[in-house]
Formats: sequence, structure tokens, C-alpha cells
Amino acid sequence: MNSWGYKMKKYKIAVIPGDGIGIEVAAEAVKTLDFVSNISKELFFDFTFYDWGCTYFLEHGKMMPENALETLKGFDAILLGAVGFPGVPDHVSLRDLLLKIRQGFDEYVNLRPVKLLNPEFSPLKEFHNIDMVFVRENCEGEYSGKGSFENANSVDETALQTSVFTRKGCERIIRYAFELAMSPERNRHVTSITKSNALNYSMVFWDKIFEEVSREYPLVKTSKLHVDAASMFMIQHPERFDVVVASNLFGDILTDLGAALQGGLGFAAGANINPAGNFPSMFEPVHGSAPEIAGKNIANPIAMIWSSAMMLDFLGETYLSNIIEEAINDVSYKIKSLTPDCGGNGTTESVGRLIRDIINIKMDENI
Repeated sequence: MNSWGYKMKKYKIAVIPGDGIGIEVAAEAVKTLDFVSNISKELFFDFTFYDWGCTYFLEHGKMMPENALETLKGFDAILLGAVGFPGVPDHVSLRDLLLKIRQGFDEYVNLRPVKLLNPEFSPLKEFHNIDMVFVRENCEGEYSGKGSFENANSVDETALQTSVFTRKGCERIIRYAFELAMSPERNRHVTSITKSNALNYSMVFWDKIFEEVSREYPLVKTSKLHVDAASMFMIQHPERFDVVVASNLFGDILTDLGAALQGGLGFAAGANINPAGNFPSMFEPVHGSAPEIAGKNIANPIAMIWSSAMMLDFLGETYLSNIIEEAINDVSYKIKSLTPDCGGNGTTESVGRLIRDIINIKMDENI
């Protein structure tokens, strides 16, 4: 109960800080969530921390325990810092933790906003209104993990990597993009990313299903771009993009380009969503573990804190989510107080504190 006698909402959150700077930025996200919880007095976060990742792998030979998914099932959401570190092959650290959770929990929507907060961070010569959101298919496609090695250690040695595109997988991610485009904050425009001129099975199939689903949404404008052309237009005319739907690989690549447009990976938030709520969704920044700066207290925590705001929105705590995002927007204009990647002299911890100070002011104004 809070001080007014109302029953507080309790959310069970699993936190996997992971490796490198993931540990540092995850700490700031948790502090921020605790902070808004204490001020609002209407909700409570019950955090459980798991030391899974590359250090765990070096000790146990695996990125997380065999029963990890069963352990995580009981949580309302998962916060993930970052995975990857020297000494553990990237395909092991990625597939045996991150992709295992995404696929195991059918988190088929990878949602990544690309929004320029402060124009000072834009690498483009002219100002553009950059506000797009990528809806990336997250469970199949090019990252299905299917394939084989053949004729090992011979002149005919061959690696086969098989993409898997199912009607169910394509339909549901494309339909999610259209539904998102219909929401009040978007502009009713969906761009599909393809490469059907060269990928004569998978992307022809994708194009076909995009066309079929689009007929159900006559109020939504549609565009179709090959991935190479899309990368060019994101630089030349980023304002033309609203909701972008893409396969696993194309969405992954283009959102790193999007991160550059918004000021760097330190601003790139992400969510892995199971829309049905059958399993917990997972929220993580787009950036990696950045081992070269790990432990120096200079990693940018904004992407991680923004990801935690996306978690709040998903949980239905839209007011608090908006407050955090507004604070992130405000702090982006305090360049000298930001971390070195933004041209400032701040630390991971000081930027986190500054965001919470702004949140405090905004919540006081709204009481």
C-alpha cells in the first residue's frame, strides 16, 4: 500500500547486465526505474539480477544455465545491458544468450526508434526531421540459425547459411508495422525494406505478403525500397521515413545507420517484444559491450535508460515512460555534461543522475 492506501502495482523485472559497459549502463537504468517508482508511489519494481554472459561462459562453458528460459518465464519483463567480450566468439555470445531468449520467448518484434533529439548531434550538413521507428522481424529470416558446413578441410569446403521466411512470421511483423503506423504519434506511412531483385525467393515472398497485408490498411501510405537504396535515402532524405518494416538482417544493419543519424549508438534504444504477452519481453540498447571503455565510467547510459522507458510503455506505464523520454530529450541539450562520445566531460553515473534530476523537476511540475 502507498501512503494514500492504494494498492501499489508490482513488476518483477529480470536484469541481465551482461558484459563490459552493459554492467554500467544497466545500473543507471535500474536506478532510474527505482527513482520514478519512489516518486510516483504507485508502482514498485522487484529486480532480480543474473550474472549471465561471457564471464559466466568462461567459468561454466555456456552463456547462461540450461534452465534460463524457465527461470525468466515468471518475470514481467527483462532488462539486458550488453553481451560480448574478448575470449568468447561473437557467434557464441550472441546466439547462446540474446538470440536464444528472443527466439525462445517468441519476441518477434524488434522495435528500434531512430529519433534525433538535439540537431547538434546530426552528422548531416542540413537539418532534417529524423523521427522513424524500425519494426524488425526478430525470430527467423537470415538469423534463423539454419545451415551447414560441407566438405570440411577440402578445396570444396562450403558454408551454407539458410534464411527462413514463413508466411506466419512475415504476416505478423508486417501487420504489427501497419498497426503501429495507425497510432496517433505516427504518420500513417510504412516503408518495406526488400532486395527482391537479387533474393529471388525470400524477398519476393516478403514483397508478396507486404502487398497482401497493405490492402487491409487503405489509410496507410506504403513504400518499398531495396535495402541499398534505403541506406542512401536515410542519409539524403531521412524525413521520408516513418514506420519501417524489415527482415532480421536488413533491420539490424539499417538501425546502426539510424543510430549514427541520431548521434551514435549511445542514443539507440531497443525492445524485443512478445505482443501476445505469452512470455516476458526484453529491453536492451542497440550498442554492444564496448570492452575498450568498460570500467572507465564513460559509457553513455542514455540508450539503456531510453530502453527502460520503452519497457514502462509496454507495461502500460505510459506517463512515466513519457517523463523519462522528455528528460532524455532535455539532457541531450546539456552537451558539456554528457559523456565523451557526445563531446562532454560527464560520466556514466553523472549523466544518469542528471536525467533523474530532470525527472524529479518534471514530476514535481505535474503533481
